Amino acid sequence: MNLEAVKSIYFFEMARTRRTLLQSVVSPVISTSLYFIVFGAAIGTRIEQIDGVSYGAFITPGLIMLTLLTQCIGNGSFGIYFPKFTGTIYEILSSPVSMTEIVLGYVGAAATKGVMIGTIILGTAALFVDLHIAHPLVMILFFVLTAITFSLFGFIIGIWAKDFEQLNLIPMLVIPPLVFLGGSFYSIDMLPPFWQAVSHFNPVLYLISGFRWSFFEIADVNPAVSFSIIVVFLAVLMGLLTWIFRTGYRLRN
Repeated sequence: MNLEAVKSIYFFEMARTRRTLLQSVVSPVISTSLYFIVFGAAIGTRIEQIDGVSYGAFITPGLIMLTLLTQCIGNGSFGIYFPKFTGTIYEILSSPVSMTEIVLGYVGAAATKGVMIGTIILGTAALFVDLHIAHPLVMILFFVLTAITFSLFGFIIGIWAKDFEQLNLIPMLVIPPLVFLGGSFYSIDMLPPFWQAVSHFNPVLYLISGFRWSFFEIADVNPAVSFSIIVVFLAVLMGLLTWIFRTGYRLRN
């Protein structure tokens, strides 16, 4: 494996975060703080507890997942789309760098950014609510695996997108509604039976449920099922990415 190529791509992408610190780090922290102020302080005073957990603490895993998913998809997609946009992608494709090395560089950088920002959000949440993590190792596992999976998803979106509108379609218009409807601000047990059944078709529900279990040992879905869903999704993305590089889909045109 060409580790120098992986390092070059990785550190180049990480340097972009330092150049856009206000947008990459400060903006999501301010947005999440506003969520805690509005939902945790204002609404939380009217909803005391859900499943024995204070409302402010209950919504914390959902808010972290919202930031993690949007940041990982956004960073993963822009990292590969921009070389396509400028035409420098051909320099990468013609260089002695394999698919694995390209993916490790771009996806590794996007996942690292997501984990960094998610960790900052977790620290920010601790300023507003009293957090206790029941299973820290499980929390880290869900955290890192979700970051890698959705950075890879964003990488595929960046390859698929033909313009900036398509690039922002899923992270801006699809992911936030799925997170909001995936039990981030409520337990699906509070919904009527029909909508509980519908909610189980929302893949983000399983992410939030498993992540919340690692904090409070409460979940809408069995944590083992949540973990299995992430692993299956990751495997599907790896298969799709292998096909993309073999066929040159939207890379060589």
